[in-house]
Formats: sequence, structure tokens, C-alpha cells
Amino acid sequence: MTAGRPAIVIFGAAVRPDGSPSITLRRRVMAARAFAPEALFVPTGAQGRHGPAEAAVMARLLQDLGTPADSILQETTGTDTLSSARACAVLLRDHAGPVFAASSGYHLPRCVMLLRIYGLPARAAPAPEASHRWQERWWWRAREAAALPYDAVAGIWDSRKRGD
Repeated sequence: MTAGRPAIVIFGAAVRPDGSPSITLRRRVMAARAFAPEALFVPTGAQGRHGPAEAAVMARLLQDLGTPADSILQETTGTDTLSSARACAVLLRDHAGPVFAASSGYHLPRCVMLLRIYGLPARAAPAPEASHRWQERWWWRAREAAALPYDAVAGIWDSRKRGD
């Protein structure tokens, strides 16, 4: 890592009906924390079908893992990867240290691409170990193959329209 405190944007995943993190959400947070325990963590994600906002659930998990509250900057408006990247880029526009995206391996290329489109020189943090069977992993990869070019066009269009 380069000089300056790193910021790690942790992209959200499902919250269980009881408000606890899904396995995927938990693995993303734990991988991010293991990568850089002293980082500024930016969990992102609005409230989904269940429980509190994904960002709030991740912030609670980070604190349970020993992260001080002042090292967590919640972004609770992002409803999808594109809107989360846009909102995090605004929050981190003046951040002096390196920026990393934390997510599942299949999702990281899109996360990094969108943060870069919105002006952050982001890199990928190490992905957590996959938790799905190989058949499910292929489904998620196929989904990302469709989502990546769509979000690239949408992000570039939005960024130019906004003047980023």
C-alpha cells in the first residue's frame, strides 16, 4: 500500500430477515478488515428487503471486530452497485490515501471500474473465499458479465452528465 491511510469501500449484500448479515456480507467485511485493519471503512448499501441498511449492518460487524466508530463512514443511500459507487466517490473525493473496493471476487471488477469512472483511483482488495457451489458461482459470473458493460455505459453517461 502507498502512503496515507487507505479507504476501503465495502459493497453491500443481503441482510437476513432478523437483521443479521448474510454469509456473503459477513465474508466481505471480514476480508476487508483482515486486509487493512487500520483503514477508513466505507460500508455502502441502503435498506433492502429485510432489516436495517446494509451499511449499518456492516458498520456494526466492523465494530464487533474491534474497528473504532470513527474509522467507519457509512454510506446508506446506495441501492445498487452503480449508485453506491457514485455516492462513495462523492464521500471520498478529497481522500488522500489509496482507495480499495471490497466485495466478492465475481463482483470486484465492476466495483473497481465504477469507482474509477467516478474519479477514484480504486484498486481491488483481496476477495473473500467463495461461499457458493461452483454452479452458483457460474450464475453470479454470468450475471456480472451482463451487468458490467451495462453499468460501464450508465456510469460514463452519468459521470459526463454530472461533470465528474
